[in-house]
Amino acid sequence: MTRDPVSTDPVRPKPPARSRALGQLLIAAYAVFAISAGARSFSQIVTDFDAAPVAYLLSLVAALVYLVATVAFRKPGRTWFRVALAACLFEMVGVLGVGLWTYLDPELFAEATVWSHFGAGYGYVPLVLPFIGLAWLRHVEPETRPAGNGT
Repeated sequence: MTRDPVSTDPVRPKPPARSRALGQLLIAAYAVFAISAGARSFSQIVTDFDAAPVAYLLSLVAALVYLVATVAFRKPGRTWFRVALAACLFEMVGVLGVGLWTYLDPELFAEATVWSHFGAGYGYVPLVLPFIGLAWLRHVEPETRPAGNGT
């Protein structure tokens, strides 16, 4: 087996630069959403929680999911792959569920959440982000398998 001089892993060489760049862009997007949703929800919860508790708590949940996904995408290994997969699936169900919920029961949402109206307030990025995350995980999933496994 030859060792990639750039990689510290003797089993798996580093992916091509373009692939790494796409992964870094995805991680950055999740980090931005974790920070923005977290800061927004924290501010709303501290200053005006009674106005829209459901909406503010859902934004906090979204921020935590984005944070978990950010960390999980960054870390190597099967466990972190599974954590990232779970975060993306939870996020997808969340944005679809809350998006639909905000149309069916708008009175419950006196204020918008990150996932309200399928992420309309954020340019629908929250709607497409979990699908991009899942596609990325499908792309990198073989790298999480041990070498020589054949699966």
